[in-house]
Amino acid sequence: MISEKTLAFSEQVASAFLGADALYRSDPNGDPIGLVIMNLAGDAIAPEHFENHAAAIDRFLELQQLSVELPEVDRRLFYQQLCHTTMQIMRWLRDGLSFSDQIRDFLHVAGAPPSDQDLDNQRSEIHRLLTEMGYSGDLQAQCRAWQERNRVPPDEVQGVMEELMDFAWERTADLIGLPESKADGMKVVTLSSDYFNARCDYQKRTVEINIDPVLTKPGLKHLVAHETYPGHYVQFRLRESLYRAGKATAEGMFSMLKSPSSCLFEGVADHGIYTLDWVEGDDDRVMALFTRYRASIGAAAAWRLHALKWEKERAFDWLRTANLLGGDAWAVQRMGYISPRQRGMHVWSYWQGEPRLHRIWQAVAPDRRGAFYDFLYSRLHSPQSVALFLKH
Repeated sequence: MISEKTLAFSEQVASAFLGADALYRSDPNGDPIGLVIMNLAGDAIAPEHFENHAAAIDRFLELQQLSVELPEVDRRLFYQQLCHTTMQIMRWLRDGLSFSDQIRDFLHVAGAPPSDQDLDNQRSEIHRLLTEMGYSGDLQAQCRAWQERNRVPPDEVQGVMEELMDFAWERTADLIGLPESKADGMKVVTLSSDYFNARCDYQKRTVEINIDPVLTKPGLKHLVAHETYPGHYVQFRLRESLYRAGKATAEGMFSMLKSPSSCLFEGVADHGIYTLDWVEGDDDRVMALFTRYRASIGAAAAWRLHALKWEKERAFDWLRTANLLGGDAWAVQRMGYISPRQRGMHVWSYWQGEPRLHRIWQAVAPDRRGAFYDFLYSRLHSPQSVALFLKH
């Protein structure tokens, strides 16, 4: 349970963060997407007003100092990190920050890219597993054969997704618990886009799937777990339900970009197939490796674009060559996502989130998994705050 003191403090933090969001949106160096891309609280939380960056920095320094008095150690750490992030965002708008510093100060992970050796190791692991499964030839040939064998035609994507979502709902309800009936769940919308692969529109209760890339059934299983159950839908639905019952903190009503919570937001979603014990065979194991590899090359491409200052065409060519699955359409989509300078650092959330969470999840004894899921889903976490569960 979260203390009354922390619940009250969270209202101050949420109000101040909405004020920082308004300042960010109005700044020439910001963007209209903002820091809060979804606010489930509506008018229930009024934004604090800041005249300028300095006023916002002063307020978040004050909140950071107040946070040390909170009784929950994980909330103390998370709020200290959130305040640091927000102060650094204000300084970034005013003075600029290097791309490395943006990653480190906004997301609280190392401001460095995947190494060439790490990418080589991941490719070798995929090649080894595909060889054991009987696929021959070099890695590119193996991936093409695997993709063709598991391909789902565009006109069948919706039906396959719906079947997978039915299973995932039932498994999630048994394992974690859901506050509503299945009638509250998500509906599938297929479309064409250069901007995203899939996304959860929680407020409309739709999951939008881009059918331009080549899609496979193991890949669709991953997208179901990521976008719906036990991923983003469950994250939002549980936090919203708990907040309205007076049991969760106010900032949990936000979906935030450039936040200490970003890595765990994406990490919880990417971890869904493990959470549900839904790895049913080698094809799922291959897809899990592909998912980590795609996150890695997305971060590597963003680093080349924003840190090394490569031309966009050069970075795209590198990403397209490094890609193993989904065809050029996947590379086009991913490049569209990472290209805006205001969002380039967010792709580290995908690269760092799931592996960090998986290591913690593996260390949690099976008889404590229920308590861990309560801890994980009931509040926003950074990579460091969620690890504190192991010290309980």
